[in-house]
Amino acid sequence: MTGARRGQFDVVLVWASDRIARSVRHFLDVLDELNRLNVEFVSFREQIDTAGPLGRALVVIIGAIAELERNLIIERVRAGMRRARLEDRHIGRTPLQLDNEAIRRDRAHGCSLRTIAKTYRVSTATVQRVLKQSISTAQEHVA
Repeated sequence: MTGARRGQFDVVLVWASDRIARSVRHFLDVLDELNRLNVEFVSFREQIDTAGPLGRALVVIIGAIAELERNLIIERVRAGMRRARLEDRHIGRTPLQLDNEAIRRDRAHGCSLRTIAKTYRVSTATVQRVLKQSISTAQEHVA
């Protein structure tokens, strides 16, 4: 975002309007604030100049279409996830198949978390999670 002067107005030049706001409402609030401060908004990519009412109307229309597109994408993703759940399909990454008992045994023999992680080709966080689960399971059996 750069600034310049054009007559009595200061000018804010941005590469694209989506770089200044994430929703139409926020964008219009920013434009109102800029207008209140006598600052003109110019978008390089969209060739939008908000000096006049036509430029502002164009910004509102483009912003509304962009927000509609974003909401449609979100709705399609949610619908796809609902359908996958109804069809009992797994959503997301497949769970790791680990030998939890061997990990616990290696740790009991004094192996470091990093060594165990390299041996089983997992992260140290995964090794810690397996060990933590074994501790909580043991505490449940005692109680």
